[in-house]
Amino acid sequence: MTHVVLALALALIQPDSSLTLAVKARAFQPGELVLVTLSFKEAPSQVTLIAFGTAVPLFPSMEGTWQGLVGLDLDLAPGDYEWSAEADLPSGRARATRTVTVLPKKFDTRRLRVAPDFVNPPPATQARIEAEAVFLRDVYQAPAEARLWSTPFMLPVADPVNSAFGRRSVFNGEARSPHAGADFLSPLGRPVRAPNAGRVVAARDLYFTGNTVILDHGLGVFSMFAHLSRLDVAEGAMVEPRQLLGAVGATGRVTGPHLHWALRVGGARVDPISALAMIGVPPSSRAR
Repeated sequence: MTHVVLALALALIQPDSSLTLAVKARAFQPGELVLVTLSFKEAPSQVTLIAFGTAVPLFPSMEGTWQGLVGLDLDLAPGDYEWSAEADLPSGRARATRTVTVLPKKFDTRRLRVAPDFVNPPPATQARIEAEAVFLRDVYQAPAEARLWSTPFMLPVADPVNSAFGRRSVFNGEARSPHAGADFLSPLGRPVRAPNAGRVVAARDLYFTGNTVILDHGLGVFSMFAHLSRLDVAEGAMVEPRQLLGAVGATGRVTGPHLHWALRVGGARVDPISALAMIGVPPSSRAR
């Protein structure tokens, strides 16, 4: 495996600054997760971080600083983006800014053959597909306000990754949405375990992703596990890290058994392997 070198970008620090803003990522490209760290000379009573014009949920870190997660969406346009942070300190209000440069990334194309109904669904399925789209939209728009995880994220299975995040998909000769997750070369029936704590906000059969589990980890972080052969959790349940969610299958739009793990952070589609590099346990050298 080609070792990934983390791209580190440190904050612009002024000698007398009471607030500093640092950003860290595996790469500053679409599909990556950025870990933001705010440091203070004094204990803040209130902290705000704005990225892409939106407030980013923050949480205290073990080092006494505050951190937040920002996803660089799969379709984010390259360019310079200004992020800012403000804090109320005993000595007054402090502010820091950071220009984050997102570089372009070229994604490969994959060509697959699947059942024709999963490329051009028959009219009888349209109502179901539209209802499921509304359900997913509502799920992702209502994240838990509290951080539900406290330990590093882990792989849901120990198998190698065999399909690169972001690949443009061509099914039966027709272009469709890019691949917004990581696929694992897992055999039928392999146990799928929670990569971290969270609440089950979906555990049902969906047209395109088959038997699907979605975990809300809090603060806008969601995991989706698709194409399962069975579901071992129910909607509304709280799960702990490594808890059994289901088993690998071949339901929905697939060419064979595998696990599809997708991650959303603040609405952005992020490579789960990128997230492991920032807030988890990176996969072994077997992963590709």
